[in-house]
Amino acid sequence: MAAEIVNSNEELTGDVVDPAFALHRGGKMAVRATVPVQNADDLSLAYTPGVAKVCSAIAEQPELVSEYTWKSQVVAVVTDGSAVLGLGDIGPEASLPVMEGKAILFKQFGGVDAVPVALDARGADEIVETVARMAPSFGGVNLEDISAPRCFEIEAKLKERLDIPVFHDDQHGTAIVTLAALRNAAKLAGKSLGELRAVIGGAGAAGVAIARILTEAGIGDVAVCDRKGIVSADREDLTEVKRDLASFTNKSGRTGSLESALAGADVYVGVSGGTVPEEAVATLAKDSFIFAMANPTPEIHPDVAGKYASVVATGRSDYPNQINNVLAFPGVFAGALQVGATDITEGMKLAAAEALAAVVADDLSAEKVIPSPFDERVAPAVTAAVAAAARAEGVARH
Repeated sequence: MAAEIVNSNEELTGDVVDPAFALHRGGKMAVRATVPVQNADDLSLAYTPGVAKVCSAIAEQPELVSEYTWKSQVVAVVTDGSAVLGLGDIGPEASLPVMEGKAILFKQFGGVDAVPVALDARGADEIVETVARMAPSFGGVNLEDISAPRCFEIEAKLKERLDIPVFHDDQHGTAIVTLAALRNAAKLAGKSLGELRAVIGGAGAAGVAIARILTEAGIGDVAVCDRKGIVSADREDLTEVKRDLASFTNKSGRTGSLESALAGADVYVGVSGGTVPEEAVATLAKDSFIFAMANPTPEIHPDVAGKYASVVATGRSDYPNQINNVLAFPGVFAGALQVGATDITEGMKLAAAEALAAVVADDLSAEKVIPSPFDERVAPAVTAAVAAAARAEGVARH
């Protein structure tokens, strides 16, 4: 069916039923020059011989590359196509429409230029080496849709090796927006984060990052559950990532299933794609918060969640309180690039979440604990907060 649509001209005549193919024909991006090349003088400045002066200056003073090239304004959106959206391991070519989409969101919402880079590579070291060799062309690296647990190793090695921001959005973008929404839900309920006990369903990339940022933000306690139940230090089947996770979560020492963890919990955060039985949902604390973020099918349907929770959030745009990464990553990178940051620190992520939460301000309600992606205040607020945090933490070049 897809091949038939792609090879036809139906979308050009308006006869095609699905407009997605028409929109994607030829791709969603193009390269645009920022200087004119309309005559010999223009050509001599933009290319030879004028360009040689700039190249020589950069060779003598490498830091000038940020001033006289696009490097300081552009991000590489890098994937291997191994964990794409809800599609899974579809490979680099099939991932390109998503990476193009990510790149245009960078531009639309943060004013940041981005280039999609889909790699035909699977080994962690192979990906690290490839990205490191491309890094001189970019001011930052956004890792995207790389499967766990390799994503943790790849990000860690690149952060250690490179002096530009490296950010795995599936982890940290989700975590920032989740924390922002939780801050506002707690404010609405008249509670502090320190009073809350949370349960995270899913110990993959997003679950681990959410647990870490909630801990950094001062959550009372948080337990993370995988397919075998609560990730706890007494389990002998834990990976290295999960052993680390167990070291800073589950302060109360709970063991057992997700269902047992939910009993009396104040917060449920779903990033697993599974299904939570309603009888387990009913055991949550009164006026709890449910963030069921799997797409397209939330772990707890909003209609069910609404019976038991005072605030319900999902990953979908057709329900209130969408936990959407586009609220975070454009501003995070815009702020980091603005000050020439060498890293994106935990403090910068926390600042982004706090700024994002503050955008809601007087509009705070159970149906609005997080702003709309189309709220024009979002990216400037996150950008300013991230830039200030980078300077405060000593990772800003200027």
